Parts: sequence; C-alpha cells; structure tokens
Amino acid sequence: MSIAPRRIIVASLGSHGDVHPFIALSQALQARGHDVRLIAPATYEELAKSEGLTFVPIGNPELFEYHSSRPELWHPTRGFEVVAEAVGALLEPYYTAIVQNHQPGKTILVLSSLALSGRVAQEVLNVPTITVHLSPAILRSARNPAKTPPVPVASWMPRVWNRFIFRMVDLLIVDRVLARPLSEFRKSLGLPPVHRILNQWIHSPDRVIGLFPPWFAPPPDDWPAQTVLTGFPLYDEADVTPLDPELQDFLKAGEPPLAFTPGSAMRHGDEFFAVAVDVCRKLGRRGLLLSRHDRHMPADLPAGVRHVAYVPFSRLLPHCAALIHHGGIGTSAQALAAGIPQLVVPMSHDQPDNAMKLHELGVAEIVPAGRFSTARATVAISRLMDSNHRAACLEIKKRFVGADPISETATLIEGVIRD
Repeated sequence: MSIAPRRIIVASLGSHGDVHPFIALSQALQARGHDVRLIAPATYEELAKSEGLTFVPIGNPELFEYHSSRPELWHPTRGFEVVAEAVGALLEPYYTAIVQNHQPGKTILVLSSLALSGRVAQEVLNVPTITVHLSPAILRSARNPAKTPPVPVASWMPRVWNRFIFRMVDLLIVDRVLARPLSEFRKSLGLPPVHRILNQWIHSPDRVIGLFPPWFAPPPDDWPAQTVLTGFPLYDEADVTPLDPELQDFLKAGEPPLAFTPGSAMRHGDEFFAVAVDVCRKLGRRGLLLSRHDRHMPADLPAGVRHVAYVPFSRLLPHCAALIHHGGIGTSAQALAAGIPQLVVPMSHDQPDNAMKLHELGVAEIVPAGRFSTARATVAISRLMDSNHRAACLEIKKRFVGADPISETATLIEGVIRD
C-alpha cells in the first residue's frame, strides 16, 4: 500500500557515530517522497546538506566542541553526568525546532535515544513517534542486562536484584542529573514530572527500533513489546568522502596495516596513540592512527605509521589486518562487515557491553582502557591473528550479504504512518 508523503522530523544528537545513521535514514525516507527535516547539532550542517537533506541546526560548533572535549565524558561513572548536562542544555532548542517544523496532522517524529525533547513534543503535539536506538545497552533487561560496569547487574543474578539495582541507579544518578532538568522543562509546558526515564519513558509507546541485528543482541523477553530490530546501518560518508590518493598508495605499498581509533569524539587519546605507535614498532607492523583531532597525535611518527583525520571505514577496513578501537557501536559494526578481527579498548557508556558481545561472537579481544598497555595490546593482537578469530570474522561477514536495514527501518516507520 502506498503511503501519502508526510513531514518526517528526524532528531539526533551526539558524535558522528550517533548522527551518521540518522543521515542515512533521512536520505531513505526522503527518497520515498517524504518531506524530511533533520534536526542535529550545527557541526553536521555541511555534511547533511552535501547529502541533499533539509537541515535544522541546533546550537553552534563551539557548544558541541565544549561538551565533546571534556575529558570526564569518557570516565566510567562521570561520563553519564557529562552527557546528561549536554542533553539538559539542549532540551529547549530541540523542542522549539520540532514545534517550528511540525505540521498538524501530517507529522511523524523519529528520535535518537537522547533526543528527549521529542518525547515531550510527542505528548504536547500528539504526534506519532518512533524511538531509534543504535546500541542494545540502552534497552534495560533484568533477565539479560547490559554489561555496564560498575553497575553490579548480570544475567546470572536474580531478576529482582537486577531490578533493585536499576531502581537505585535511577534514584541516585539518573533522576538527579537527567530527570530533574527534564521535569523542570516539562513544568514550563504544563506537564507533570517524570522519573526513571531510562526505565521505560525513553521508549516511544508507538514503536521502538533497534539499529542492530538480533544475532548481535538477541531480544530478551522483558524489552519493550513494541521493539523491532533491523540491523547495522553502516553509513560512513563514503559517498561524499573518497579515499585520499596518498592513502590508497600507502595501503598498496605493503602488508595490511593495523588501524587504531579511540572514536570520533575523543579529544584525549594521547596515551592510546602512544601505545599504538609502540605496538606497531614491537610487532613490526604498519599502522594507521585515525582521529579528526591532531593535538593528541604523537610527534615524529615512525616510518610505516600514518595519521589520517577521517576515512570511511567501509572503504578502509577491508584493507586492514585488524581494528583497535573504543567499542563504539558504529565502529564495531564496520569491522564486522569488513570481516577483520578487533581489539576493543572500552572506556564507558555502551562500549563495555558492545565489547563483550563482540568477544562472545569470537571476533574480538578486550583490554579495558585502564589496562591498555603496549604489552597487553601486543599479546591481544597476536591472539587476534589466529585462524579461529579469522574464521569467525568471515562467518559474521556473510551475515551482511543482502541486508538492507535502512530500507527495512524506513518501511517500519511508514508502517507507523499507515497504522
């Protein structure tokens, strides 16, 4: 059944890895004839417009830089407070942008996990809304909880214990740093306060979509019943950011290099990259240090080790021997699709959970960020090169053949319109 074109407001915030999937989804919906408005931090304006999207900028690049450059962002416990502060500061701008672009009776909202203003707009405007989660860690489960240390929950613990711990986390942390500014904003609109927002409220009752496949995170029976999983989106600017000719020559000039990245938002990777250079020296391997920020790059890189500001992983990783990274869900997915082994160095947020899932698939080794050293990394990378890891990587790579999760997600969104 054909769907009449609608105004679809897509709201996303976060790092490049957080926003990239919503650029791809916006493109797919626009190609189906819908009037799509992408609301995201102003730093993504050039990219969004180069992809032909109608873009609504929020804030300015300086504001984005301030929040993303704070070193506490990557702390295992304080990182959430930094995220909560940024989300709280953006509640009013995102809400205003949604209201200004809303067309009564013709609008659908598509929200990233932390676009909480959209959930408020859903109540005020009575707009059909879809929540899209990029990582399984945001979906709580007492049966099979995400691995998010230091929160003491686990699948082998009684469900009643896990629920109790979730309640304490909400009471002592989430409600204090995130629900409080949200409730104050809601009060200004005449709405009642909300509590335990990460327990259920964060998920739209209309539809929840997980942009990851069930073989990566099998849905437990206590996830929201309206949840549907599609698959990894894999958007990485490949259409607008070609491989640099010098980099192509480098890749052809020797054995496949090791690729290292602490994530697109990381500004404090000095120790990570220092270890990366030492590992390349010790193993006698070529290396690529991937970061949009050069201030934390080691000086005088040795021959065979190069810094690259940005390159689409879909074009790069098939030419690499392994990827050493932070455990972001988008980076993890690109390495899975490329069929190469991974050494994951998780710091905070969803990274430890993603790392454990990769390890359980047999494609990754884990060295926590606090223990990341030349000795440990060298041993772990040497293990990754064995036949078992390589075979597991190739098996997982086959699962991407024929998959089109962005198209499937667009169809699910149109299904909410139809309903």
